[in-house]
Amino acid sequence: MIRAPAAARAAAPGARRSGAAATGGPRRRRDAQTGSSAAPAVPAESRLRVATYNIHKGVVRDFFGLRRVSRIHELRARLHDLGADLVFLQEVQGRHQRNAERFEQWPVEPQDQFLARAPGLKRTFEAAYGQNATYLHGHHGNALLSRFPILGLENRDFSDHALEKRGVLHCVVQVGGRPVHCFVVHFGLLARSRERQAQVLIDWIEREVDADAPLIIAGDFNDWRNQLSARFCERLQVREAFDVARPRGVAERVVHFVRDRQPPPPGASVQVARLPRMVRTARTYPALVPWLRMDRIYTRGFEVSAARVLRGPEWAQLSDHSPLVADLSLAG
Repeated sequence: MIRAPAAARAAAPGARRSGAAATGGPRRRRDAQTGSSAAPAVPAESRLRVATYNIHKGVVRDFFGLRRVSRIHELRARLHDLGADLVFLQEVQGRHQRNAERFEQWPVEPQDQFLARAPGLKRTFEAAYGQNATYLHGHHGNALLSRFPILGLENRDFSDHALEKRGVLHCVVQVGGRPVHCFVVHFGLLARSRERQAQVLIDWIEREVDADAPLIIAGDFNDWRNQLSARFCERLQVREAFDVARPRGVAERVVHFVRDRQPPPPGASVQVARLPRMVRTARTYPALVPWLRMDRIYTRGFEVSAARVLRGPEWAQLSDHSPLVADLSLAG
């Protein structure tokens, strides 16, 4: 079991503690009276929006591919516009001395802490960071941004070979008074590496997480051939958000097609207005023309009401991946 971030703990075999929980603001529980009016039968504190996003360290190539451009400030603004409660992030820059010298407005603090603060400091996340890849001028890894209290964290080295440094960040957050296990995943580019990493993750969860505990596994699996989903679903009793939420029948697809093309109602929030249409599959890479299904959101103990890929030119300017968003409610 993982411990509270401040507690000292001897590293387990095959695991390493890296990174620390950075508090992006006071720990708060959501008020049941401030939630959305949708689905009134479900307590507001048990409803949440989850997003996963490979942010490519907040740096992208320009349109011609000739120079590198920092997008970390725009990326932070768009993340907070989502209204997400849990954000699973990959390729988060903990430190990069060269970028700090190259870009005038490069954040002074690590990116997880920078992204946890909303522009204007109106809203904040709590943040947890797991350092995976280390080099002379810095390091990067995975991060979790949470509007719920983070009760504990652990980061484990999942590197399968020396050329790819990968890791999985495990956090326990308190949602509706219940602990929810969150695993932020970034698997390797090679198929055999991904298979071994998936097996290690499944063994870890089966060994250390109660079989009936609410669970979210999200991130960049690089599983473009969809070879891992069946194993996760069978062994861990999870469901992939898009497999649950996508319209299946012809009539349902027609209804979604028409509904998603209606203009937003007068006075609609920015978050609702900016969410694009629902798509059949979570194709997230490359962001400009998403074709490969690289990213996933797996859940256990939740009901999935909607799942979306956020795509378009505005998102393609921020990273080489498109983000995924899923609306969940904690099962009774």
